[in-house]
Amino acid sequence: MLLGWGRAILLQLAHPLIAAGVFDHSGFRASPIAAAGRLRHTVRAMLGLTFGTEQERDQTLDGIRAIHRRVNGYLPETVGPWQAGTPYSAEDPALVLWVHATLVESVLLAYETFVAPVADAERDAYCDEAAWVAVALRARPDDVPRTWESMRQYIADTHASGVLSIGSQARGLAKAVLSPAGAWPLAPATWTNGLVTAGLLPPAMRAQYGLPWSPSRDRAFTTMVRALRLARRGLPRAAALWPQARAA
Repeated sequence: MLLGWGRAILLQLAHPLIAAGVFDHSGFRASPIAAAGRLRHTVRAMLGLTFGTEQERDQTLDGIRAIHRRVNGYLPETVGPWQAGTPYSAEDPALVLWVHATLVESVLLAYETFVAPVADAERDAYCDEAAWVAVALRARPDDVPRTWESMRQYIADTHASGVLSIGSQARGLAKAVLSPAGAWPLAPATWTNGLVTAGLLPPAMRAQYGLPWSPSRDRAFTTMVRALRLARRGLPRAAALWPQARAA
């Protein structure tokens, strides 16, 4: 599932107001250690929301809401249809909904790419069972897609609406996500993450980010997908699943 997060993050950053919020308020670009710490906190939050007790879920949501209350400001430059000076807030229901949708879509895509096919009924169930998180973080209940078809339609409409536009902040953040400064000891993992993220992105979005793609990279991506699927099938549950997932 972690292999799908890069795709989700880049899709989120394609919204200039989200990119501005992350650029202004997140310190993950400072160093590989900062990036690893941010990833650890994010994983912990996702596991708490997915597998935690009611108390653990409430504590996780309280922590996320506290962060969101601090994330607000103004767009520093005009990007696409968004004028410089446009205010942003992590509590904006429309932004919360886009973040939610990119995660749901990317998790399902990653699972189907690297693990096994997902039936339509399972997609619907996943969308429905994940919706409460978006609502709890202030998305409008009536706007949150509860079926896979409505989720696909919302995502397609968002892409077609023109609200997504990749500016300098998004490109800088994408570089930090895919090629963290000072992370040369992790070069193989960084290369893998970059190839997988680019391969999973919609081609138009990949081109807007300026991510290189060619027949040779496409073949490398296909080969990697096959290798990862085989590796995943051979892993025991103790290695393939989070402890919280095994317990559940």
